[in-house]
This record gives sequence, C-alpha cells and structure tokens, in this order.
Amino acid sequence: MSHTSGVRQAQKEKTRRALMDAALRLLEDQSLSSLGLREVTRAVGVAPAAFYRHFRDLSDLGVALVEESLGSLHHMINAILAGQEGDEERIEATVDAVAEHVRHYPAHIRFIARERHGGVRPVRQAIAAELDRFADEVAAAFCPRLPAESWPPEDVRMLAELYVDRMVMTATAFLEAQADHPEAADERRVAATARKQLLLISLGRRHWHDA
Repeated sequence: MSHTSGVRQAQKEKTRRALMDAALRLLEDQSLSSLGLREVTRAVGVAPAAFYRHFRDLSDLGVALVEESLGSLHHMINAILAGQEGDEERIEATVDAVAEHVRHYPAHIRFIARERHGGVRPVRQAIAAELDRFADEVAAAFCPRLPAESWPPEDVRMLAELYVDRMVMTATAFLEAQADHPEAADERRVAATARKQLLLISLGRRHWHDA
C-alpha cells in the first residue's frame, strides 16, 4: 500500500469512527428510528453524501454499533466461563465484569437496551443474532460440565439462553443504577441481586433432571 493510499484509508477509518461516535452521543436521548442522517453528519462536520462512503443507511450504521457493543461483552464473558471452575466464583467474576463493562461503555449498553425491541428491524435482528451467537458459545462452554446422558442439546441451549438474558438484564440494571443513583450502594444492590439470580439458575441446573 502506498503512503497516499494509507493516509486515505486512515482518514476513511477516522471518519467512520467519528460517525459512529456521533450517532452514539445523539442516541442517548432518542431511538435510532427518530435519528436523522443529517443530524449525524452535521455533528461530525461532513457533508451528507460523505455518509454513504461508510454506511448504506442509518440501519447499517446501527448494525455496526450492535457488533461493536456486544462483541467485546460476550468474548469477555466466555473467557470467564472458560477460566472459572466453581459456580460462585464464576458468578462473582461475571457480575463484576458486566458492571465494569457498563462503567466503561454506558452509551453502548443504552443503545442495545433501547434498540433490542426498537423500531429498526435490521438492528433488532442484528441484536437477536448476536445474542443467539452468545448463547451458542455459552452452551458450548457448559457442555463439558454437563452429563450428556441427562442434558440433551436443547436443554443446554435453554440454560445458556437463561444466562445470556440475565446478563443483558443485569447490564441494563447497572446502567440505570449508575445513571439515576450513582452512589456505590445502588450498584452493590444490583450486583447482589444479579448474583442471587444467577445462583438460583445454577441451583436449578444442578437439580433440573431430578424433578
């Protein structure tokens, strides 16, 4: 790659990043379906036509935000699932990791929470697809720990979906606690509730086939 091409590519990536960051800021107080393309380009200081060098439309930008928002979170949780042996240790590490992620990326979590059931179909579908992939990976992490003769694949998948859904809800609860009541005590209450909920799922897992 020539020096000129490299500079051009770096500028293109910089503008794409600026468009995504501007959209996240604008989406703090509105949904994607109400966001205007000109709002985003005006915030970045580029012409509307420049937007189409990076995204087909605002839905395409929204899908990119979904991939960025959920990608790092589910890789982090999978690393915890693979690295921790005991249920309580795994639960503690998972809740701490989600809280830390929300502290660092509140705009991303707010975006996912709002758009998961929002009005932009491609974005809604992208979130569902990412969460499905997350559930597949969690199920794969659980499989070696569960006896195959009593845990058919559909039951393992159901268990994984419970964990994934609880992680999304926990992230949303942390976000609300940090926004509305930034005192550490409120965050500790969310963490305590999340640990109890995950422990309840874990206890149910141990006795699922005894019922």
